[in-house]
Amino acid sequence: MNAGKSSFRVLLAALLALSLSGASSRTAHLAVQNAGPRPKEGEVGLLKLLGLEAPPESIDYVQNKTPFQLHTLLTEQRHPKTWNLSERIAKDTAAGLRMLFSVDEDIAARLDALASETKEVERAAGAVEEAILSGNKIYIYGCGATGRLAKQMESSFWRPFWKKVKGQDKVWAKLGGAVPGDIEERLIGEMTGADRALISSLEGFEDLQLIGRLQLRDRGVRKGDVVICVTEGGETSSVIGTVMGALDQWKAEPGYDPAVSRNNLYFIYNNPDDKLLPFLRSRTVIEEPGITKINLATGPQSITGSTRMQATTIETYVVGSILQAAARRILGRSLSPKEMGRIGFEGEVRLDESFRGFARVLESVKAAVPAIVPFTDIETAVYRDRRFSTYFAGAGLITVFIDSTERSPTFRLFPLDTIKEPRRRCWIQVWTGAPTLDDAWNAFLLRPFRGLDPELYRKPFEEEIEDPYLRTAALESLKRAGNDQAGLYDFSFSSFNLKNRGPGKGDLGVAVCLSPEEGELERGDSYFRRFIDLFAKSGARVALVLVTGLPDADVARIEKNLRGNMAGNAAALHVVPVRVDAVNDPFGLKPQVAAKMLLNAHSTAIMAKLGKVIGNTMTNVSPSNLKLIGRATFLIQSHVNDTMSRPQWVRTLGRRKPISYGEANAVLFDSIAYLKARREMAGQTAEVGLSIIRILESLKQKRGLTSDEALEILQKTGLSAYLSALTK
Repeated sequence: MNAGKSSFRVLLAALLALSLSGASSRTAHLAVQNAGPRPKEGEVGLLKLLGLEAPPESIDYVQNKTPFQLHTLLTEQRHPKTWNLSERIAKDTAAGLRMLFSVDEDIAARLDALASETKEVERAAGAVEEAILSGNKIYIYGCGATGRLAKQMESSFWRPFWKKVKGQDKVWAKLGGAVPGDIEERLIGEMTGADRALISSLEGFEDLQLIGRLQLRDRGVRKGDVVICVTEGGETSSVIGTVMGALDQWKAEPGYDPAVSRNNLYFIYNNPDDKLLPFLRSRTVIEEPGITKINLATGPQSITGSTRMQATTIETYVVGSILQAAARRILGRSLSPKEMGRIGFEGEVRLDESFRGFARVLESVKAAVPAIVPFTDIETAVYRDRRFSTYFAGAGLITVFIDSTERSPTFRLFPLDTIKEPRRRCWIQVWTGAPTLDDAWNAFLLRPFRGLDPELYRKPFEEEIEDPYLRTAALESLKRAGNDQAGLYDFSFSSFNLKNRGPGKGDLGVAVCLSPEEGELERGDSYFRRFIDLFAKSGARVALVLVTGLPDADVARIEKNLRGNMAGNAAALHVVPVRVDAVNDPFGLKPQVAAKMLLNAHSTAIMAKLGKVIGNTMTNVSPSNLKLIGRATFLIQSHVNDTMSRPQWVRTLGRRKPISYGEANAVLFDSIAYLKARREMAGQTAEVGLSIIRILESLKQKRGLTSDEALEILQKTGLSAYLSALTK
């Protein structure tokens, strides 16, 4: 369906105007509730028609949770370049992919501007350098997608790089005591909920400033350490709690000077300040002189509100560039240019040049669209046929894992399977080259699994969380955040996975190989080759995503050799080469970011082709925290009101007062309760789609449809086809 723009844009314009004028979030919320003409005489209210009363949870949310109703933020708006993505990609996969990549051009533009004004990022690089040399730590903290970014900074970039440096015996010996012997331990990448939250979000944690403060203390972060807090929206409570907790450590000392603390404390975010200032928690940070702010706002996301896309991509590139520049400065104090070259530094690492270099990475990914199209179509067909995919990666493991796990909350899929599942439910799994579960976690994180000790968190949760909903949710999530959780998830190339999760006919195996791993593809005993051969021999399709700096002739030779060893099933292999020059990039930042953009667009395209995106809105979002409840409510309200404003609806059913935010929220909470009571439906049934159909069909039939009736329509027709039929 090509969603209509008129009423939706009018509503957004009103909200944006309120935000720009400095209106409070409560005022903006009331504007949404009261938008539209007065009801016609005799018109039955929506809730009365449905036979519903707003449940207490809904009343509390609408009246008291306004700080989490974030539909005025720029990242929550619809991007004009992808407005009709779902309709376009259904007909033309290549066109849909190009639409998605076109929004990444916003990143290139923002980085180009940042290259001309590098004061704050240069300060951050200098702070990391000085922290290492003075014996302090770097603590990078985020939540959700930015939390996974923080883990990636530690386990994909920092630890592998210093392991490589230590592997150069002569280089390491020359460094002597100039670099701490435990340098790889000096950077901590942490996320709200710790390592368990890599798998899926832990309800209640994100909305608490308290947990950010507690994790700061738990990880031993002290005054003098560098704290870099990253949030896509700029309003995430746990991230704000972290940076404010770090600031309090500085303020507690006599003679506090904000000019000193802001050299060590950083807040990185992706919304314009004027959109965030109406929210008290955001305003507290933005107006604080003791914290350095780095605003990386690029605009709306390619999928409305999906900040795993452009917001996290630019943050990954900027934070990774800061760390790489700092490492270059640390080593450059002791090593000659020749010695620097041995570990991958072939010249100075200038931040402005790094930022401008992103455009070349993006162009390389966009050039691969003709090869990505069959890959996207193949994986889409696999899921339509109710089959499964397995991704395999080495150096790119965290990048692959992040894209895989974030499909679940974004598009309402089953989360990753635990080892206790009797059969596969999750559409996707991730493997790496490790023989056991424990080895796989070590390959993943390059350190032991790090959970939350319930004994450190339970009492503060019980005593300091005033909101009953958040207290209950946080205490429940704490039960699933400990070190024991590592034993539930197995990413290894083990006999257990081969027996219980191995490939079948019609499945898909995807190997993601990042330079300099190309040699692994030519070794018959490598995990990459074993994975490809296993899937080919099992009657599965195989895709190879190869992010490389090799010339075309070498890529062609690798592909030819792979096909020659596939035992008559060479046609099952599809190769997606992406040529990225990683010169003077020893962290491997550019290949990782290229893989991220490719996989984000690829997985989003799949879900759009499967009907899990309407226009460019994530109508299958899981309302698992207060922010996502607000997003789901606004999606219901906007899609219903947009449909009722269309000429086809007006001609047939007449004009009607737009539904209010409060009405949409009441129906949403009713749908949440309905699906929770039917566990077999709760896994992949979207409350947003169920609510939209129930509202519109009730108004159409002039009677209140039950949730059972609405669910039957959703299952048989699907939301996209249903809305299209209404507006033809």
